[in-house]
Amino acid sequence: MPPLAALRAFSAFAERGGVVAAAEALNVSHAAISQHLRALKAHLDIALLDRSGRALQLTSDGEALAQALTVGFGAIRSTLQEMTQTSGGRSVHIACTPMFATYWLMPRLADFRTRHPEIDLAIDPKGELVELRPGGVDIALRYRTGPRPGLQSEMLLQSPMVVVAPPGLLRDREIKTPQDLLSLPWLEEIGTNEASHWLRSRGVEPDMKAGRVVLPGTLLMNALFAGQGVAVAVRDFVAADLDSGRLVELFSEPGPSGYHIAFRPDVMRPAARHFLQWLRRMRDKSLT
Repeated sequence: MPPLAALRAFSAFAERGGVVAAAEALNVSHAAISQHLRALKAHLDIALLDRSGRALQLTSDGEALAQALTVGFGAIRSTLQEMTQTSGGRSVHIACTPMFATYWLMPRLADFRTRHPEIDLAIDPKGELVELRPGGVDIALRYRTGPRPGLQSEMLLQSPMVVVAPPGLLRDREIKTPQDLLSLPWLEEIGTNEASHWLRSRGVEPDMKAGRVVLPGTLLMNALFAGQGVAVAVRDFVAADLDSGRLVELFSEPGPSGYHIAFRPDVMRPAARHFLQWLRRMRDKSLT
C-alpha cells in the first residue's frame, strides 16, 4: 500500500480539482501536495495525472483510484462520526459496592452534577468484580485493587477494614483473638468475601459456628444495628457509629489500605476523564 498521506493528498486533489484547493483543505503547503502526488506515482509506477495540458487532469487510472478513495475515506469518516456520537452520548458507567455508593459516592455526587450537568452517569452498585472494557464499565471503585494487565489503579480513600459488632451482641463475651469471633453470627455483603478474607489473613479458617448471612450493603448495616451479627466494614463508613457507641471495634486491619480507582487509561472517553478528575479532586479535598 502507498503511504496514507499520499493517498489522502491525491483524494483531496481529485475532490477539489487542484493543488491549491487540496492544500487548503488539508491545511498543508502546495509543495507538500505536489510532493505527495509525485511520491504516489513513483510508488505505483502508474500515470495518475495527465500533465500535457495547462492544468493537471486525472487519467482513467487516476479516476478509478479517486473513486475508490472517495468511497474508502467516506466510509472511514462515517464510521468515526458514528463512533464519536455513540461514545459521547453514552453514560459514564461506574461500578462500586453498595456500601461505597451509600457512604462515600452519593453524598458527594451533587458536586459533580453541578460541575458537569452535561454528563450522564450510570452507577452500578455491585459487590462482584467487573471487567473494564470499551463500551462497558469505565471506572471501578474497589477495596484492595490488585494488578491487572492494562489496568491503572490509584488510592482514593485510605481507611482500614475493621471488625465491628453491636454492644448488645457481645454481652459478657471476651473477644481477644480472631478465633473467638467464630462463635458469633456473621454478616457479609453480597458479592464480597471480606469476612472470609479477613479471618484467613489472621490464620483462622472461616468456620462460622453461628452461621453467616449474606445480604446487600444497606441491609447489612440495618442488620448490624439490630444486633444480628458481626461484620467487616471500612472504618470511615462506621466512624460516627463507633464514636457514639452504637458499634464496637473489635479488630483493625494494619497498614495502608483502602478504596482504589481502577481504570484503563488507553480507552478512556472524555466524559470518563472528567469523572476521574472529579474523583481526584474529592480525594485531594479530603486530605486538606
